[in-house]
Amino acid sequence: MDLQRLHKERRVAFWGQVLPYLGYVIQSGLAVVFGFALIAFAAWYTSLLMHTPPDLPIRWIMLIVAIPIAHASFRTYLDAADIVFLRPQEYAMQHYFKASRIRGVVYKIFGLLLLSIIAWPLYIRSDVAPKPLLLTLLLFVLLKLLFSYGGWQELRMVSVGASAGYRLLRWVLAVLMVAAWLWQPSLRSLPFIILVSVVYVLVLRFPVKLLVAWEKLIRTESMQAARVMRTLGWFVDVPALTQRVTPRRWLSWLGGNIPWGRKGAYRYLLFKTFLRTEPAGIVIRLGILGLLIIYITHTGWIGIAVYLFFIFLIGVQITSLRQYHKDSLWLQLYPIPVHHRRASFLDFVVRLTLPAAVVLWLPFLAKGTEDLLSTLLTLVGGVVVVFLIRGTQAKKWRSDGQDEEEV
Repeated sequence: MDLQRLHKERRVAFWGQVLPYLGYVIQSGLAVVFGFALIAFAAWYTSLLMHTPPDLPIRWIMLIVAIPIAHASFRTYLDAADIVFLRPQEYAMQHYFKASRIRGVVYKIFGLLLLSIIAWPLYIRSDVAPKPLLLTLLLFVLLKLLFSYGGWQELRMVSVGASAGYRLLRWVLAVLMVAAWLWQPSLRSLPFIILVSVVYVLVLRFPVKLLVAWEKLIRTESMQAARVMRTLGWFVDVPALTQRVTPRRWLSWLGGNIPWGRKGAYRYLLFKTFLRTEPAGIVIRLGILGLLIIYITHTGWIGIAVYLFFIFLIGVQITSLRQYHKDSLWLQLYPIPVHHRRASFLDFVVRLTLPAAVVLWLPFLAKGTEDLLSTLLTLVGGVVVVFLIRGTQAKKWRSDGQDEEEV
């Protein structure tokens, strides 16, 4: 069996299912919005380069730009049946995974280099002792290769706890090494980075690993495929795929005070679905990242733009719950009318997005009584964005609800 050819055929088949939807995504206005956003960013960035603030925390900004170094993900296109039909080829599966490892690194390196080059003019204008460009890019590429290797080894680990621990270690080491390079002289930071890298590679040998962790790879692949389809689902109706369920007991209280009855049943379902699926984790990560970036930029108008943008991103993740139970048979069997589901969903969006807007606004309080009006207007703007998201979802749900009632 030609395993490399099998991988290529599966990759072409998957993206062949996705490509027909891209036309609808472009027709939805995304291309126009992206074009205007690109023009606005170019104008703002040019202005920032011409009037660079003297107290700009450029090293923290570059650290945030370089954080994706630690990200590692691989598309294997494995299916549940492969546990049976490909297991006899387990000894040769490295040929199948070769393309996955290469593609899982190359595209990410390209994106990382693009971000670094875009941020570089601001870096050399703001930092008192900027590092050389080529040496920095080379270091970022090598670190990306290192952490991609670590991410692949994590997928092979038998212990779930060990895999989670090494994932945390990967992100911590990425922050430490990039910070060492940005804040310390090259003659100090390079030996530290090399030493930590060697120790990290040696430590990766300790956990027990499988030659092919079939179940983990298949589960990871199904999650990544579902993420692609869910992203398309923001613009067009697509087939629903299997979603990852994660028990988050520390958040289990959320939604527990909803009165049990016809009006609250769907809202209860949405809360529990949110807590146990991927959007909750994304919202938490966006919240932490947003707080950090807003705190760094809260003194200028760019902080307000970042604040509104993160509210929008969080709102997109929360409103994606509209697709999760759209085709559920049980919603057709239980006596929950369409207008009750619509009202519950809109209430759910506001109940989650509005507290997120308030929490993200807290860094602006660091300005104190200085420019208090601007601080309060920023919060008002965040509330307006929340209700704009609600209004947009009300229009979408109204059209979908009419179709369901006609059926």
